[in-house]
Amino acid sequence: MKAPLIFSFFALLSLSVAAQNRAVAKGAGFYENPILAGDHPDPSILRDGNDYYMVHSSFEYYPGLLIWHSKDLINWTPVTNALHKYVGSVWAPDLVKYKGKYYIYFPANGTNYVVTADSINGKWTDPVDLKVGNIDPGHIVDEKGKRYLFFGSGGYVPLSDDGLSVTGDLRSSYSGWPIPRDWTIECFCLEGPKLIRKGEYYYLTVAEGGTAGPATGHMVISARSKSLSGPWENSPYNPIVRTTNPADRWRSKGHGTLFEDALGKWWMVFHAYENGYYDMGRQTLLLPVEWTKDGWYKIPDGIAADKPIKEPALGPSRSHAMLEDKFDGNQLKALWKFFGEYDTSRFHLSGNGLVVKAKGNAIGNCSPLLFLPSGHSYTAQVEMILEGGATGGLVVFYNESTSSGILVKNGDILGNLHGWQFPAEKNVVTNHVFLRLKNVDNIVAMFYSTDGDKWNKIQNSLDISGFDHNALGGFLAVRIGLCAIGEGTVTFRNFVYKPIK
Repeated sequence: MKAPLIFSFFALLSLSVAAQNRAVAKGAGFYENPILAGDHPDPSILRDGNDYYMVHSSFEYYPGLLIWHSKDLINWTPVTNALHKYVGSVWAPDLVKYKGKYYIYFPANGTNYVVTADSINGKWTDPVDLKVGNIDPGHIVDEKGKRYLFFGSGGYVPLSDDGLSVTGDLRSSYSGWPIPRDWTIECFCLEGPKLIRKGEYYYLTVAEGGTAGPATGHMVISARSKSLSGPWENSPYNPIVRTTNPADRWRSKGHGTLFEDALGKWWMVFHAYENGYYDMGRQTLLLPVEWTKDGWYKIPDGIAADKPIKEPALGPSRSHAMLEDKFDGNQLKALWKFFGEYDTSRFHLSGNGLVVKAKGNAIGNCSPLLFLPSGHSYTAQVEMILEGGATGGLVVFYNESTSSGILVKNGDILGNLHGWQFPAEKNVVTNHVFLRLKNVDNIVAMFYSTDGDKWNKIQNSLDISGFDHNALGGFLAVRIGLCAIGEGTVTFRNFVYKPIK
């Protein structure tokens, strides 16, 4: 994908970060978190001149490792997906640039991989297996120009000069910051190391306390050392970021990446769950950082993640409200993901819609095409044409065993509540139908239409507030799913996602 196509695509979708993130300015020159709303966990950010790029864990959503771009740290647009070959569930990545080349290191399926590109826009290579275990790789170059990867274990390995292989054994280095025993946490769980070199020190930023669980568990910890092998001195300002009151808006704050902007200001991106909306997953937040006279970094006094914050002086903010995809292009937009596979032979864009070959016998095993919602309340609708006996559906999807929605088969409208599937309306549609979901603060109503104008609500609604990791595991979040189930094909047209104010 070439750069002009990237931005023309996004103009077509009428979407910018302020749509994806609800980072609404509170008065001139202020922003409000999150900067990327919805499920954007484990952020890794790269400044490349005056441009900023960010990537997140993509788990079972393929194509994976969606790269985002910004000029001002507030408004973000998707660039391209860096991972197209299925290698398992993709966890916390690290996006880096070294000698003019781009690298993303990431763990999946019990090992660690790297993909590379000469341009951030791609084409990205197939993943190279580094044949080393552990999770959450963090790349660093030492004072001699040698490359290393740190891991969530607190250990590190040396890399070859080209960054495509490991050249030595894992060495222990950092054992973490001791969490007081009377604090309420999920686990010690050292993870997510990110490193910078500033002055005579290496600064290590890690997460501790557990990714989810109690709201007060997850936190950001800092340490410094003059050598990658240690000893490491823990910051007197630890924890740098942590939720201390379970009633706060942002909970389980952690997994931070420290960086300097183009004007010499310092910031941290990290993730957090939103109180009351755990089903949205871990959202990406941004806080300013200051350096102390004794060489430590901390969040400035008076700054809070749930309060308006002065914007970076990097550029103007924009705001767009809705997303439309007519599926009339020649390639699938970067925001769409299949669950658990990426079989390009299964779908094609016909010029008159997205044609998806049906598979499986239920929502959970049909590998639905997924879109990530970004608001507390919204409508999502799509036009469908069913052929060859296929069942088509519009659903809210967490994982293979947890989903619900509205489906169409043989003229019948079907309701599906947590796997219990039943006729909601019999013999009311043809093979050409429109479906709609309306989510208001986690309560989802379902509708169908024969003309896309007059909508009929079915009797059944559902509560998706429990579709989250603390209840179900998996570190995932609710997505809107387009389903093609059974035999035949489903053609999707005119998808519209609209936030409800």
